[in-house]
Amino acid sequence: MYGLIPFARETSLGRVYRDFDDLISRVFGEVELPTVWEGKEFVPAVDLKETDKGYELSAEVPGLKPEEIEVSLHGDVLVITGEKKNERIEDKEGYHLEERTYGSFYRSFRLPEEVDSEKLEAVHKDGVLRVTLPKCEKPVPKEIEVKKG
Repeated sequence: MYGLIPFARETSLGRVYRDFDDLISRVFGEVELPTVWEGKEFVPAVDLKETDKGYELSAEVPGLKPEEIEVSLHGDVLVITGEKKNERIEDKEGYHLEERTYGSFYRSFRLPEEVDSEKLEAVHKDGVLRVTLPKCEKPVPKEIEVKKG
């Protein structure tokens, strides 16, 4: 049966794992060994880029709606929180592979410069959250005339 499981060339470690699984099955009967995804929480992958004008953050949040994501700025720390609801089906019959992850997440990023919180913008489109954080304008030095007293 092709197409149900992602193709990957078997490595020597994979053969060891399969042989160990076969041994356990022969000794104890069918025992399901945990996968690498079991017990994993959802954590969005993030890119943070600095430009001349500010910072641009992109976070992968597939399956989340804009109202399920919260973006806030606390001084120089950008915080993104949310929750990807569990869609797991308790009846595991028929499953060949289950890799999707779920749960609450909290990501925080300390920014090296202060940003203009009035111009902060967050847009959610096609499973990607894009946050634009413009830098504050640098103060221009003002010369003060010294008067004779």
